[in-house]
Amino acid sequence: MSIKKAIVTGGSRGIGRGIAIKLAEAGYDVAITYATAAASAEAVKETIEAMGRKCYIYQVDLSDCSKAQPFVRQAAKDLGGLDLLVNNAGLTLTGHIADMPVKKIDTLINLDFKSYLLCTQTAARYMVKRGIKGNIINITSSRGERAYPFDSIYGGVKAALNRAVQSMALDLAPYGIRINNVAPGATQVRTKEDLNIDHDPYAELASRIPLERVGTPEDIAEAILFLASEKASYITGITLRVDGGLILAGMPERMPPEGKITYDVNWGGAGRKEIEFTDED
Repeated sequence: MSIKKAIVTGGSRGIGRGIAIKLAEAGYDVAITYATAAASAEAVKETIEAMGRKCYIYQVDLSDCSKAQPFVRQAAKDLGGLDLLVNNAGLTLTGHIADMPVKKIDTLINLDFKSYLLCTQTAARYMVKRGIKGNIINITSSRGERAYPFDSIYGGVKAALNRAVQSMALDLAPYGIRINNVAPGATQVRTKEDLNIDHDPYAELASRIPLERVGTPEDIAEAILFLASEKASYITGITLRVDGGLILAGMPERMPPEGKITYDVNWGGAGRKEIEFTDED
């Protein structure tokens, strides 16, 4: 049986790391990107190679969209094929819409949306040309379905991906290529050591999730593995929420659930904010 090949963008840490390692455990050779975390990427490579699988690492800033297509072509060439693309690289941007710097908006849209489209386009062309009935999976967010204050750009981009995947599924279905989204909720990607605190940063949050725990990168990776498998061969164009029931009806929130842990912002909920004006306003 031939060895399957996968690309995971942003595969050096957090959810991406969990996905890359899980795919290797399932028998995939893997190519991952990183932006700055070279040591983490090397550690993922060592872990995967210790399983007897191949791992290629690339330093690529996908917020520079000119790098997206050349990267996918090179990674597919190095892997010797491409069966699965996981668009995972991204950043989170929070802030009041009236105060959002244009440069930050552009960076997030380029990385979290445009690079996904360009990587998808390049992977799809590679697969179609070679008759590969592959899979493409985007990591989105439960915040693409539920509105919060200070979340216009990030939440809006994830909502755009939730809509775009449906049309992309229609475009690619005639070639036997499936494309889906996985939308994590609150996921444990930082430790108390990372945050320089002496308590479990997720304990209070877990108490507000119906399944009474936060997600793990392994939870997300299992969803990826399922959607990429023959068990999901009749599934395309969906957004699979993996959030422990976090945004079900009856779970009111005034901020993203991970907000207190992850972001340096006053999540006071909706309301008036003091805005600094310039002479151009």
